[in-house]
Amino acid sequence: MPGGRLTHEDRLRVAAGLADGLGYAEIARRLDRPTSTVSREVARNGGPRGYRADHAHHATARRARRAASARGEDAPAEDAGYGRDPEAVRGFVDRFAELMVHTGLPRMAARVLASLVTADSGALTAADLTRRLRVSPASVSKAVAYLERLDVLRRERRASGRREAYVIDDDVWLRTWLTSARTHAMMADTAQAGADILDPGTPAGARLDHMRQFFTSLSDDMAGGTTADAFADALTVLAALVHAEAPLTAGQLATALDWSGERVAMALHDAERHPDIADPVALRRTAPDTFGVAARPERLSDAQRAALNRR
Repeated sequence: MPGGRLTHEDRLRVAAGLADGLGYAEIARRLDRPTSTVSREVARNGGPRGYRADHAHHATARRARRAASARGEDAPAEDAGYGRDPEAVRGFVDRFAELMVHTGLPRMAARVLASLVTADSGALTAADLTRRLRVSPASVSKAVAYLERLDVLRRERRASGRREAYVIDDDVWLRTWLTSARTHAMMADTAQAGADILDPGTPAGARLDHMRQFFTSLSDDMAGGTTADAFADALTVLAALVHAEAPLTAGQLATALDWSGERVAMALHDAERHPDIADPVALRRTAPDTFGVAARPERLSDAQRAALNRR
């Protein structure tokens, strides 16, 4: 019918017209269709020389099925509620991801994170992300691994089956903030070591000392000072060592706590550099990569220690 989709018979007539050397306007007139309909049909399906009616008909059907599937799978059912405008939601997700790209996050990781943040459940499976983002499972897997290393998301086994969901917690931004603060503290410590070696009185040493002052100030401002809240991970590591009643390596701590190696390293760094937060115990190294806990020396007098050792 005029104005509707082209039928298989219409496409046979298009092919015949092209074979006879007719122009698009003449073919359209014979089909009682707009010329633009015929020109788009031919352009999408091989052009004037490559157009084949059967191939064009099947290819159009496949495109229609893919489009219908994509419309149905753009987002899980939960996102269709609350009376939201789907286009507005997708636009916001794109803007949010783009912002994170500008802060240095890889594009696919940014898209995965934006999808998780804007999902009401805060949890999506790999299949959910593949459908939403229209990318390969391998791309999703790589992005998820990157975000896991940043401790931004975690994996959670679904009770209803064997599939895993990727989850973002409401305190993720606090953890990210504190991680940044600890990174700045490590930069300050490294700059301090460099300044001591090169001598602050020399140009290079002065430059490193200026770097130390900058990152020390930045770290203190971000972490709100040396407080227990700001160094919760350090306290958790110390608690784990107390509970274990034996020294552990950083790798053993990471496995036991189900943390990334980077997170454990930062927690150990905090515990060593800020012993006041762990009072009355302190972190001690029993080997280059092995850690234990002991009472802070200033908490007990020599007489008290001797009395305790005799028990």
